Amino acid sequence: MNFLDVKIDFAFKKVFGSADSKDILLSFLNAVIDFPHKQKIKDLTIVDPYSIPMLKGMKDTYVDVKAVLDNDTQVIIEMQVLNHEGLEKRILYNAAKNYSIQLKKCDAYELLNPVIALTITDFLFFPNNEHLISNFKLIEKNRFIEYADDIELIFIELPRFTKSEQELQTLQDKWLYFIKNAGSLEYIPHDIDKEIQKAFDIANEANLGEEELELQYKKKDWIYIQKSSIELATKQGLKQGMQQGLEQGSKQEKNNIARKLVGLLDNKTIAEKTGLSLLEVESL
Repeated sequence: MNFLDVKIDFAFKKVFGSADSKDILLSFLNAVIDFPHKQKIKDLTIVDPYSIPMLKGMKDTYVDVKAVLDNDTQVIIEMQVLNHEGLEKRILYNAAKNYSIQLKKCDAYELLNPVIALTITDFLFFPNNEHLISNFKLIEKNRFIEYADDIELIFIELPRFTKSEQELQTLQDKWLYFIKNAGSLEYIPHDIDKEIQKAFDIANEANLGEEELELQYKKKDWIYIQKSSIELATKQGLKQGMQQGLEQGSKQEKNNIARKLVGLLDNKTIAEKTGLSLLEVESL
């Protein structure tokens, strides 16, 4: 069996945001979100269910799955495969926008419902953080008093999840293993919950149409090219920086030698010995 890489946007939304994915999304959110008082959500409504998208371009590197929980909390689930400048601000903006647009003109502020922005990244978003899941809320910075629970940002950094199939224990482990590894698996792991079994069935390439498969493959290739371009640019930047450092170090060494020769040799001879120009020697 071959499964879609659910880190790719179309596949992620097909698994978690299809019209019949309610039980899948319920299970996943209950597994990864620590709701107040250990409560579990019992129902939700998926907003804008998955449909085969028109292939207009490849610029987007994420997809939103939106749901309204049974307590009216709005949840935005985002799978992000590439890091880029301003990403942290866009995530905050997106959460704040979904919070504010709930109100229509003259509506009371009491009608605002909480918004949870859950972002799953296929890269290290907080390099100096050792935690797999990070939660952010508005708090008083000295006494850590919560201002409100209305906006919560949750980040899951997939590279920090390193458990093998044999090490999976909790439902959270199994869901994160599915998201991270489904695209490279050839079989459905043993001892999994029925919702994850259903997720594997949806991601099974044998159950997809030709148009959907083509979209997935094209987007996967596009993301591979983007990642390769970033890696190449990084290597070239490092190489250029090292070369500039060596050149600057060499120039400094030449200047030091020239200074020691000043007064012992004439400027023309110093220039010939050190490789500096006559003007550079005279400036010393």
